[in-house]
Amino acid sequence: MADSSLTIGIIGGTGDHGRGLGFRLAAGGHRVIIGSRDAERARQCANALTGMLPAGTPAPDGMSNEAVAEAAALVLLTMPWESDGSAVSRLGPALRGKIVVSCANPIGFDSLGPHQLDTGHGSAAEHVAALLPDSRVVGAFHHLSARSLLDPAADLSAADVLVCGDDDAAKTTVRRLCLAVTGRTGIDAGPLRLARQIESFTAVLISVNRRYRTRAAVRLRHVADLEPVEASGAA
Repeated sequence: MADSSLTIGIIGGTGDHGRGLGFRLAAGGHRVIIGSRDAERARQCANALTGMLPAGTPAPDGMSNEAVAEAAALVLLTMPWESDGSAVSRLGPALRGKIVVSCANPIGFDSLGPHQLDTGHGSAAEHVAALLPDSRVVGAFHHLSARSLLDPAADLSAADVLVCGDDDAAKTTVRRLCLAVTGRTGIDAGPLRLARQIESFTAVLISVNRRYRTRAAVRLRHVADLEPVEASGAA
């Protein structure tokens, strides 16, 4: 069961990835707050997600990104990566001590297709950690198709979420969240520095999915059931 006492905020949550994660987490029983630079747009997005959810599911709220950072116990960053980090750094005081999940993939496109962008920090997740030194930064949810997340009929049970970070307790909490999104516990992929490889592989997935017109995800056989994590517990 989901820990309904854990309020999850989604910064930049009106984009496809943020809306998809918000839908899955809310459907899994979590209290979700959608954030946006425009609070009214966030409320409209939350209302739209409410209409997609099963009857009796707690309705998501919509607020400004700043209000979400204050109200949520755990925050997902789902806005596109920005080189100056200004939007993230402004939220630093409100996110002090909280788990912050970096979901961004710094991907660019040219005539050859998708490719990894140089963040200057190794990865977007490491950039977030540098901007938020008082937060517990974890990288996760990079390889899930936004279209699949938003499709109530899509079965994500064959998708693994790779979770990286330097705070083991924070990683465990995020791995539990994955149960609401895919039905599978997230896989501990190691320290935060491995976000470089995790994020960059997204370009490969995009290329494959474009070529074959599918929504392929990552699945690591023989791993997911070796180290089970309870579905509830303190962060």
